[in-house]
Amino acid sequence: MTVLILTRPEDVTADMVVDHLNAMDAPVLRVDPADFPERVSLTASFASGALTGRITTEHHSTDLRDVRAIWVRRPGPPGNGARAQAAWVALESDHAWYGTLRALTGVRWMNHPDAHTACRYKMRQLVLAQTVGFNVPATAFTSVPVDAKGFAEAHGPLVCKSVSGQAPNDPPLALPTTPVPDGTDFAAVAEAPTCLQTLVDKRSDIRLTVVGSEMFCARADQSSPGQAELDWRYADPQTVRWRGVAVPPDIRKKTESFMKLAGLVYGAFDFAVTADESWHFLECNASGQFGFIELAAGLPISRAIAGWLAGLRRPV
Repeated sequence: MTVLILTRPEDVTADMVVDHLNAMDAPVLRVDPADFPERVSLTASFASGALTGRITTEHHSTDLRDVRAIWVRRPGPPGNGARAQAAWVALESDHAWYGTLRALTGVRWMNHPDAHTACRYKMRQLVLAQTVGFNVPATAFTSVPVDAKGFAEAHGPLVCKSVSGQAPNDPPLALPTTPVPDGTDFAAVAEAPTCLQTLVDKRSDIRLTVVGSEMFCARADQSSPGQAELDWRYADPQTVRWRGVAVPPDIRKKTESFMKLAGLVYGAFDFAVTADESWHFLECNASGQFGFIELAAGLPISRAIAGWLAGLRRPV
C-alpha cells in the first residue's frame, strides 16, 4: 500500500503528514506533477483488461497497483517544465497523468480532482452553503458599475474580495479582504470581475478543518471589538491567537452536509462569528493550510490526515 502525495517541493506543511506516515510504516511517494515528464516519469499500460505501470522519481518508484490513497495537496500543473510546444505538452501531460490516476481502482482520494476543482469556485460554494443552512453574506460578482452601485445600496456596507481567491502577480500584489467606503465610484469594476460582499460585523474568526469524519475547530477572538481585522491572514500574527474549541452540533451537521454535497473528504472552512454567536460562512478551501492551526492551537490535524491516508481513520 503506497500513499501518493501530489504537492510542490516547498510545501513544508506536507512534511508534517509525511512524518506521521513514516511513523505508521506507510510507504509514501511524494511527487510534484509539474516535474512530469522532465524529472518524473510515468508509464501506464492497459492490456488484457489490466492497468499496469509505474511512477518513478529521482529517488523512488512505485507500481501503480500499489497506490491505495492519493492526497491532492498543492500540486503544480503537469508538463510545467516543457521547453518546446509548451501548451501542447502541458495538455498531453495533464491527460496522461490525471487520466491514469483517475483510472486506478480501489484508491481513496483526498480530494478527488473533480471535487477539488469544483470547490475552487466561490459562487458554487456560497450556494451549497446556503443549501445546507449556513448563514451566507449577500455576495455579488460583477463587471457592471451600475450593478455594483445598486448592490452597495441594497446590501452595504461592503467588502471587496478576489473572485478566485488568488492575488494578482503582475505586479506581485496581495489582495486582502478590503472595506468598500461609502460613496465609492465603481467605474473600475468594468476592468475585471469584482467580488462584493456584505460586511459581517464579526467578533471572532473560526477555522474549521475537516478530515474525513473528524473536525478540528480553532477560534481567534478580536482583542479590540469594533476594530476587527477584516482579513486575519494579513494581520500581525501577534494579535491573532488561535485556541481549540468545540464544534457546535448544528454547525457540525451543516458542515457534514456541505462536505457530502461537495464530494470532499478534506476541507478548511472559514467562518466569521458575530456578537450574538451567529456563524457566517465565508469559504471552504479544499487544500487549505492547516500547519499554522495545528501549531497555534495544538490540534492534531496532520496525524488525522496521515491516519486517513493510511486507512487507519474512519472514512466519511
